Amino acid sequence: MSGGWGPKDLVFLPLGGAGEIGMNLNLYGHAGKWLMVDLGITFPGEGQPGIDVITPDPSYIADRRQDLLGLVLTHAHEDHLGAVPYLWSSLRCPVYATPFSAAVLRGKLAEAGLLGEVPLTEVPLGARFKLGPFGIQFLSITHSIPEPNALVIRTPLGTILHTGDWKLDPAPVVGRPTEEAAFRAVGDEGVLALVCDSTNVFNPGHSGSEAALEEGLGRLVAGQSGRVAVTTFASNLARAQTVARVARAHDRQLAVVGRSLLRMLDCARATGYADGLENVLSEAEGGHLPAGKALYLCTGCQGEPRGAMARIAAGEHRHLYLERGDLAIFSSKVIPGNEAAIARVQNRLVEGGVRVIGEHDAFVHVSGHPCREELAQMYRWARPRIAVPVHGELRHLVEHAAFASSLQVPEAPVVRNGQVLRLAPGPAEVVEEVPAGRWYADQDVLLPEGSGAVHERRKLMQSGGAQATLVLDHHAEPAALPRLSLTGIAARDPAALLRAGEAALADLLEDLPLAVLRDDARLEEAARRALHAVLRQNGAKRPLVTVQIVRLDAPGRSRRRGGRK
Repeated sequence: MSGGWGPKDLVFLPLGGAGEIGMNLNLYGHAGKWLMVDLGITFPGEGQPGIDVITPDPSYIADRRQDLLGLVLTHAHEDHLGAVPYLWSSLRCPVYATPFSAAVLRGKLAEAGLLGEVPLTEVPLGARFKLGPFGIQFLSITHSIPEPNALVIRTPLGTILHTGDWKLDPAPVVGRPTEEAAFRAVGDEGVLALVCDSTNVFNPGHSGSEAALEEGLGRLVAGQSGRVAVTTFASNLARAQTVARVARAHDRQLAVVGRSLLRMLDCARATGYADGLENVLSEAEGGHLPAGKALYLCTGCQGEPRGAMARIAAGEHRHLYLERGDLAIFSSKVIPGNEAAIARVQNRLVEGGVRVIGEHDAFVHVSGHPCREELAQMYRWARPRIAVPVHGELRHLVEHAAFASSLQVPEAPVVRNGQVLRLAPGPAEVVEEVPAGRWYADQDVLLPEGSGAVHERRKLMQSGGAQATLVLDHHAEPAALPRLSLTGIAARDPAALLRAGEAALADLLEDLPLAVLRDDARLEEAARRALHAVLRQNGAKRPLVTVQIVRLDAPGRSRRRGGRK
């Protein structure tokens, strides 16, 4: 260990999820060993074209993986376990999860070809075990997925209560209620630090109960004569059960639409959480239902282009469609950054005469995260010396710290990804900053956040591209006229721009000294500069320029070199 701390200290280090919502990666360090809690993803926006998912950069802990005792998963949401298939090969540590999370993870590992390689230990609800200096206890709490867990992490320097994602739902539709007595007992024992969800810190009151949502959705379906499609997060099995009960109450048949929903249902059946969802219809069967009998449960609540709701809205779904007089319900929170994508899907539905209802139009969603009164209750139970806000953007973390201070918590530091927070001994303080960032996953390739490939894609998307080919003989003399092609460049006269660019390249080849013509790097740079000048003169933005050099070694043979900038 390095910096202003050492093996005798107890530290907390987030590499993801502190300063953002999603992509959680939390580390606890003591006695020269590390414990990891959660390893999640976030999803790309329009600025990351072609990227599948985004993961935390695990380099810091990967360099110390011989001291990484294990990865403990709090629950099965993508932003808490979705990065395991992408990053485990860099960590190679044991993984611990309760049955439902283990079932979800096994499916992901099987797809990645890692099922027999990752040492995954399934632990029961309420499990207790030790990993080096860390004693771990699972506490059941409520959220929007089966088996959400808070973790009690006991160390020689004090006890940490790591909440994971949670809310206080007095009547959970799926799984156990929050173990209030156990939380109170941990508080009585003494909590050094509460590391806590900040998602809804700005929201007063209570997040609401999933059980109360059935009435709100039922009222909308009761007044509907056409088809009804409800879209929500695939992992929200409580919502799926609520929708199933609404379908039965109003004499409709439920069809489940979308691969991720079907995979979650398979995990639910395998672990005993599929109550009321045993006999749902397939997409093909749902397409044959009379309009007044159909209720579709769909993926795509965040406007994902390949989500079921987007495909239905675009008229591209193989089996299902919505038409004038039908109803589409977005039973989910709008995640910041997804507003434009959701609006596109909703507008396409409205164009087709479909009525669209979202969370701001009617009571169709309750959050899975704690509002201020629930946070206050957790602090009353735990009574920590230190509050450590996580799972939030910077504004959430700052507000959460201020709220904890108002509840008489003595210390409430704000920590962001890469900051090492010493929890004990002594007062809580940031003692070092380590590298933290993001990796982009493009299928099975991981690219650093600053990757040239991603930069080039973004530049092509924003400004287009110009591709030049220069042919020289074995004496480094021009052997053919330069050729230029344009991709996505808005020009007043594209043909004139092509002629001007090719003429500029021809002039360049005639004027350059032989030493430059023989040097690929210098020739590429000169050609790029000449093309950029022509493009500027013709009103084009600064595009991505690619230069390919073809050198003829002998008659009938050539070698190719290419460069980008």
